[in-house]
Amino acid sequence: MSSSGRVQNSNESGTGTGGGSGADTGRTSGTGADGVSGADTGRTGGTGAGRPSRNDTARTPRQAPTPAAALHGVNLAALRSHNAALLLGIVRAAGDNGVSRRELAAHTALTPQAISKITARLRTEGLLVEAGRRASTGGKPATVLRLVPGAAHAVGLHLDRDRATAVLVDLAGAPVASRTLPLDLGAGTAAVVESALGEVAPLLATGPNVLGVGVAMPGPLDHTTGVPHRVTGFPDWDGFPLRDTLAGRLGLPVVLDKDTNAAALGLCRGAGGESFAYLHVGTGLGAGLVLGGALYRGGRTGAGEFGHQTVQLDGVPCGCGAHGCLEALCLAALSRGDHAEAARVLGTGAANLVGLLDIDRVLLGGRAVAAAPDAFVRGVAAVLAERARRTGDPEPVPVALAAGGADQVAEGAAELILGQLFGGVPGLTPGGPKIG
Repeated sequence: MSSSGRVQNSNESGTGTGGGSGADTGRTSGTGADGVSGADTGRTGGTGAGRPSRNDTARTPRQAPTPAAALHGVNLAALRSHNAALLLGIVRAAGDNGVSRRELAAHTALTPQAISKITARLRTEGLLVEAGRRASTGGKPATVLRLVPGAAHAVGLHLDRDRATAVLVDLAGAPVASRTLPLDLGAGTAAVVESALGEVAPLLATGPNVLGVGVAMPGPLDHTTGVPHRVTGFPDWDGFPLRDTLAGRLGLPVVLDKDTNAAALGLCRGAGGESFAYLHVGTGLGAGLVLGGALYRGGRTGAGEFGHQTVQLDGVPCGCGAHGCLEALCLAALSRGDHAEAARVLGTGAANLVGLLDIDRVLLGGRAVAAAPDAFVRGVAAVLAERARRTGDPEPVPVALAAGGADQVAEGAAELILGQLFGGVPGLTPGGPKIG
């Protein structure tokens, strides 16, 4: 799909990923190219929304539009599924304002006939509902379509170094239930897996039609294979097939990503083409990068290891084995109760990112930030203001607290699953039009 989200075709066919039509939720197993693992076990009940099948999730959501003449021999069911995902994403982005079929056609380049056919199917499957009419501006009043948030759910699981948080969210991303329990990430992979299953199981019983489980944990890790690497301080995780292990035990699709990426994914909903860095300060230090409205993982899915940039040659030892890392300096300041120094160190790293990537804003989150929000915002903003004075920038890059509460990472992890239903559409990955 192009960055505008348009599909140039006159019927329901198109290219890219999707999910959502009952026709595409047949039983599949294995791992898609986008990092989803698990069998489609039919837990979606009667909505027909289904869980994203491997055939859907293995496709890249940003392919170029496919001319109708080139469609011979392709999987038309998957192409229909792509267009359903496109429309669902636009309706989701519209929120309570809803969106008319005419607006859907204008923003996708699908014909009115195709729009009517797809939206009729989505209404039958319980994903969309007609919600009144817009006031007439001279023609026939347009019927408004809205998402049915309770039609399906996703689970987000945050495995932190010392606690596990699981949330159940609806299709709009709103939390329905949550659980938080102590966790020792160093207790061994088997013990952590059992703890994770214990956190998720009650939520699966709470929410009908669960599409899958998104899991977020400290990096580094490989998002595409669902395998952690040498997590700082926890080398036993290196090479453990966490995603596939959980998928096999749960019988649901599972996606694994870094905690900072998950949080950034949740924050980039509605961000359009903006670029920002989410800086997370908790039991470690990391960053999630959104560039041009898209979550950036890097070619080897290792982007965002923000805490391990060396800022002091021959400085204090870091748990990663290096010296003078940003994380080691920041956490050392926090251990002394010196929030101002921790914020200054964090601001130094933020200034490096601003200089390298020319991002639009910096967002701060994590437990340490939540404990002293004003100190962190002031401290980081002061460093960026000084940088702007040195470089002659008219305004410093703004700094703010990230939206969301204590479950921010877990809720972002749920978006790893919901993104398969609303793939490559406004507010998730490279944006299409902003509606409403």
